[in-house]
Amino acid sequence: MLRKIITLLFISVLLLGSCKSKKKVVTTSKKHSPNKERVVRNQPKDQPKESKKEKGNSAKVKSIPKNASYTEVVSIYIDNYNAIAKEGMVQHGIPASITLAQGILESGAGRGKLSSKSNNHFGIKCHKEWTGERVYHDDDELQECFRKYENPMHSFRDHSDFLTSRSRYSGLFELKIHDYKSWAKGLRKAGYATDPKYPQKLISIIEKYELYKYDDAVLGKKSKRAKKKNDSKSEVKSYTVEKGDTLYSISRRFGISVDALKKYNGLNSNAISIGQKLYLHLLKD
Repeated sequence: MLRKIITLLFISVLLLGSCKSKKKVVTTSKKHSPNKERVVRNQPKDQPKESKKEKGNSAKVKSIPKNASYTEVVSIYIDNYNAIAKEGMVQHGIPASITLAQGILESGAGRGKLSSKSNNHFGIKCHKEWTGERVYHDDDELQECFRKYENPMHSFRDHSDFLTSRSRYSGLFELKIHDYKSWAKGLRKAGYATDPKYPQKLISIIEKYELYKYDDAVLGKKSKRAKKKNDSKSEVKSYTVEKGDTLYSISRRFGISVDALKKYNGLNSNAISIGQKLYLHLLKD
């Protein structure tokens, strides 16, 4: 009987020892489980800030609504690019009004074919020194080489570099910086454009949209210039597109060929929108 009791006690001790060892194994396995906090800490801490910065940069340029009138398109264009135009005035001495007017005219307020496919808002051609990307576009001649930019801001900065680095434009910088009329005439004289009415177009755009205010803002002056009323003798004749108008119907009404009308307004297609202002280059002129 005593032997049986001793045997039972021995078996009980073995069983208790076995249970304790199993508990230790379970505890050890928990210590080696994946550390979720360590994984979180290893993620870049500055990632959310970078994303916000990128969103902020893209938000600076407003998009154009599909059904916007031409006046609205120009207004958005001015909102998008007046800051960089003023920057060019401060750094290079080019009137902001001239830069904006050229951008509006040359790019069709950012909607022209050339500007859409190359972000080239000033019609600057490749020239020998250009080593960047390029596109080919019909202009004075077929398939001429034009500079291509990553974004429109690069086009604005290159426009400033283009005017300041070429000797033929040096005379512009002897003009008064607030005299946009002389600058408009000087650009044509220096050969920036072949259109004889290029100065009048720039002046008309500046006065219609009061772009001289951006010059005054840079110069720290309160603008005293009032918006002038239309004077058919001093301004280029124009027509505002109405509902139902087409380039063909307008050309017939004013005795202008469609091709001449497109060229005079920097249009690359027959698309026009209600409220758009078209300059009329009469064939008899």
